[in-house]
Amino acid sequence: MDARLNSASPHPVPKPSKWKHVKRQLKRNIGLYIIISPAVLYFLIWHYWPMYGVQIAFKDFMPGLGIWNSPWVGFEHFERLFDAYYFWTILKNTIGISLYGLLIGIPAPILLALLFNEIRSRKLRSFAQSVSYAPHFISVVVAVGILFFFISPTNGVFNSVLTSLGREPVDYLAEPSNFWHLYVWSGIWQGVGWSSLIYSAAISGISPDLYEAAYMDGASKFRRIWHITIPGIVPTIMILSILSAGSIMSVGFEKILLMQNPMNLETSEVISTYMYKSGLLNTQYSFSAAVGLFNNVINFIILIIVNAVARKAGETSLW
Repeated sequence: MDARLNSASPHPVPKPSKWKHVKRQLKRNIGLYIIISPAVLYFLIWHYWPMYGVQIAFKDFMPGLGIWNSPWVGFEHFERLFDAYYFWTILKNTIGISLYGLLIGIPAPILLALLFNEIRSRKLRSFAQSVSYAPHFISVVVAVGILFFFISPTNGVFNSVLTSLGREPVDYLAEPSNFWHLYVWSGIWQGVGWSSLIYSAAISGISPDLYEAAYMDGASKFRRIWHITIPGIVPTIMILSILSAGSIMSVGFEKILLMQNPMNLETSEVISTYMYKSGLLNTQYSFSAAVGLFNNVINFIILIIVNAVARKAGETSLW
């Protein structure tokens, strides 16, 4: 009986080791890994390797001593930031400008993409799209220069019209309440066309059969947009909205710095500009690193929360 069982049972086939499996996968997809390697190197060199320098946020960094030999001070720089009288002002400005930009910047490219989708002439649609995303390739300095061309209190287009009508010229950037509007809407002008390309690509992936079936059922154009186009691009809207919400504390300092002046400082000073001034101009490297670390941690927390809410609400999320 035992001999019969031993003769009938086959010898166990040894499983290939995990390392051999990895080597086989590398050899099979070597072309893809070569293609993606520049992007991986970019992130490793410029995003991950510098992270070791984050420790200066907890040190009194002295260039002569270097990062490793500078003395530790713990959370001293964070306490200085939180106790500063201007902390809540720059935090309010940062969040306010970001939320204002999100409220306008999320629906604007969607509406523009829907308008482009309704243009039946292919040449006209291509021309309109090219005109809309052309400002994206303009540098921030040139974009702010164009803005000044229109709102300059001396020779701006708007003030020239006001002067010709017998009105007094207005210095728009001298009024703090105007700064958020000028910053956000000029950014919408510059980026709405480029952002709409992603939604246009998502709309083009919707099956034409759905539109034909709705048309045969007598659905109006608005009904077709509401019940077919918008549901078809909801996953794209959710993903881009999550990514935008994850950078709510990251207001770029270049444009704000160009538009900033002593008269609008109470509404234009944000975390990034304050970090630039304290870190580079005033050489307070450790304090600037603490401000930047606080900014990035808040962004990360917001990204995690928004992604979790989106996953539970609509089952569409980054992970």
